[in-house]
Amino acid sequence: MKKILFKIITALMLISFFTSCGKQKRTNDVVRMNLSSEPDSFFPWKSSAADTKAILFNIYEGLMTFDSKGAIKLCLAKNVAVDKTGLEYTFTIRDDVYFHNGKKLTGEDVLYTYENLAGLNGNTPKSDEMQIIKNAYLKDEHTFIVELKSPSASFLTFAIQPILQKGYDDNENLPVGTGPYKFASYEIHQKLTLEKNENYWNTQREGKIKTIELYVISDEASCISAIQSDQLDIAQMLMSGNAKTLSNKFNLVMYPQNMVQIFAMNNAIEPFNNPKVRKAICLAINRDEIISGAMDNAATPLYSNFSPILNVFYNDKLTQVNQFNIEKAKELLKEAGYENGFDLTITVPSNYAVHVDTAQIIAGQLEKINIRCKINGIEWTTWLSDVYSNRKYETTVIAFGGKLEPNDILKRYVSTYKRNFVGFKNEQFDDYFTQALTELNEAKRIELYKECQRILAEECPCAFICDPNNTLLIKKNLKGFTYYPISFYDFSSLYFE
Repeated sequence: MKKILFKIITALMLISFFTSCGKQKRTNDVVRMNLSSEPDSFFPWKSSAADTKAILFNIYEGLMTFDSKGAIKLCLAKNVAVDKTGLEYTFTIRDDVYFHNGKKLTGEDVLYTYENLAGLNGNTPKSDEMQIIKNAYLKDEHTFIVELKSPSASFLTFAIQPILQKGYDDNENLPVGTGPYKFASYEIHQKLTLEKNENYWNTQREGKIKTIELYVISDEASCISAIQSDQLDIAQMLMSGNAKTLSNKFNLVMYPQNMVQIFAMNNAIEPFNNPKVRKAICLAINRDEIISGAMDNAATPLYSNFSPILNVFYNDKLTQVNQFNIEKAKELLKEAGYENGFDLTITVPSNYAVHVDTAQIIAGQLEKINIRCKINGIEWTTWLSDVYSNRKYETTVIAFGGKLEPNDILKRYVSTYKRNFVGFKNEQFDDYFTQALTELNEAKRIELYKECQRILAEECPCAFICDPNNTLLIKKNLKGFTYYPISFYDFSSLYFE
């Protein structure tokens, strides 16, 4: 009843918003898009939601950035040099950049950021990746030097971390960065507004649209209705079948997201601390049925926590490891002492329809091996707190956001990683992962990451399901939409024709 009431209230608020907006003449100064989840935090060091980070890339910038192919390139650093040992990085900081509040970017802001990220100031490190930093200092006003504890093939990718302004402490409520768009306002459960940064330093990436309005709408029918009634310019996270019926009126865009949808099991509790139980569940899950029933066949089946988008690192030898096999699943449950099955709860974020639908299909599939599932739908912020942070769950369905570096993807299963919320522990996995961090030989590094994927497929900390496509409808006169190998809504590339 509470869930139904919440949807009704949300729908009424959106109707009020859109009715108000509809009274105004639409111009080419505004682009309106839906968000499927509430932003979790505007403070980069606190945010963990992929959808939120996809927005924050427009507000904040790092020393380095990335292009639509995932290649790392210069940003707030106009040059970077690496010494022969691979341990010392020298960044030349741009001298023509200003924060959204008018303060000029300086080396002190960069040093402040990296000291906090790496914990060099004695505080808790804000970034696990940056703990590889041994020392960081300013040689002069525009020359920033980083010394590493050991060589890293990934360090420049880590340098996309946002540079924050020293002395400014209200990024949670009023985020201030150097990016092409700046924060304007946020009305909880309703709308986030960004405005073009008129003083942006990079003429190649400056925004063409004055205002971006992002409406929190998780209900697909409401999204489709809104774009049809001219209240949205972009409707995203749609079912492909529904979107295709409108492809004559709007541009249809579909692309894999470099995500990994998983049926996560809490490995720290019974019966999921038993590898045979986890394996049985993986064998009882039919990926094709899920992709067909929950995603209109708009997804790529996966066999470990890795998408083929990062193809050079992708292990393509795992397709047969956990092929659908009900009889084998029953045998493993019997060996594990659960011949009569057991009860479990699937805790799922109710704002993500695709995960709810997946959970319902999985519940039906597991019933065939006498596992009786109860589905518990909760709000997104509650899921982040209870499931992701505090691990108060048995099983869940979620998708891990895409990353540019294999170690950023696979570290989620390292036994000592604080965000390893599935509680997976495997010494061999940890060893391969640790070796890969400092291995500069590309071929050896690739092989180590493929071995990590193999262990995940065989040990089954989760049932790996698919990389779901993002399906969007975009107004035909709105051009420039660009998709990336990680979650990023690049508003700077949009323009009306």
